[in-house]
Amino acid sequence: MLRKRGCCCSEEGCSSEKKLKAVGKESGNEILNGITNGVAHDRTKEETVLARRKLIASEANDLALQIADTVTGNTEHICVEGAYHGNLRSLLQLSTYKDTPMGLHSIVAPLPDVYNGKYKDPDNAGMLYAGEVKKLIDKASSNEKRISCFIMESLFSCAGQIIPPKGYLQAVYKYVHDAGGLCIADEVQVGFGRVGKYFWGFELQDVVPDIVTIGKPMGNGHPVAGVITTPEIAKRFSLTGVSYFNTYGGNPVSMAIAQAVLTVIKEENLQQHANSLGEYLLHSLLELQAKYPTHIGDVRGVGFFIGLEIVKDRKSREPDSQLATRIITRMLREHRVIMSVDGTNNNVIKFKPPMCFDKENADYLLECLEECFDNQENM
Repeated sequence: MLRKRGCCCSEEGCSSEKKLKAVGKESGNEILNGITNGVAHDRTKEETVLARRKLIASEANDLALQIADTVTGNTEHICVEGAYHGNLRSLLQLSTYKDTPMGLHSIVAPLPDVYNGKYKDPDNAGMLYAGEVKKLIDKASSNEKRISCFIMESLFSCAGQIIPPKGYLQAVYKYVHDAGGLCIADEVQVGFGRVGKYFWGFELQDVVPDIVTIGKPMGNGHPVAGVITTPEIAKRFSLTGVSYFNTYGGNPVSMAIAQAVLTVIKEENLQQHANSLGEYLLHSLLELQAKYPTHIGDVRGVGFFIGLEIVKDRKSREPDSQLATRIITRMLREHRVIMSVDGTNNNVIKFKPPMCFDKENADYLLECLEECFDNQENM
């Protein structure tokens, strides 16, 4: 998304550009403490370790799968419909978003969507969708296949800004652990304070993953990523003798840049900013929905992670991908605002702005959106 004042930002924002440029002499070693303090959740810092520092998120997710397979000795990977985890072959086989053939060891669980999914009652959808995962685990077990891992974006971005229903991950994690598998949280798109209330998306579900993967937001767009796990899992992986190395992994320039980003997030209170301005944006979009009830089917999100589901009719909830595409096209051509459409039906307008996105930007965005809906017949 472009700021009205003409500043083009990557995901974490460019409000402290000088800090990000002046990192060449930084050691980068402090990034371990900076990130594990945030990941630890209900574990102590000593119980959480940054296992590998890498170049891109696809490599991070690929390594997470390798760790899970090696440590558990199992083969089956559970992913979720509409997911996207990267562009390596191992990840494309778990990314139904890309419409690529699933791998021989890929198991696809239903997307826990309470708006247009199988279960729509938010009070019990979490357990019902988790039950679908349990059925898949039981089916695999009956075929003498063992679960290596369950991998999921903590909030579904490419699947259409889907917020998992309450209790979903708590139940799924239990089922996976009972089956001998590990749980991987893909925080590449939603971590580092974007959800506002918490630093990590998985905290919204009150769970602690076995492995967390992170990516480019850690470097403000600079190519850096990481795999975080516990000392126990890291040790078990190491003792197997499986070799892993990366030419650029842990290089001091990338580590220093990542440390500078963490400093900016903390010093400029970007997490709190995402929380307060995100609430304002969400409330304003709900008001927009009330004004245009026919075509805005759902408004959902948290912090700077919000989705606007466009439908042909709010009662039938039939997706309207054409109108959604026309809206974002007009936003770009007439208002110079870059947005995107995603979701399993390509009808969800995504709001995932840079962390430096301010109220002036939000008001301009809302003004432009209202103009687009006012003129939708002419688009």
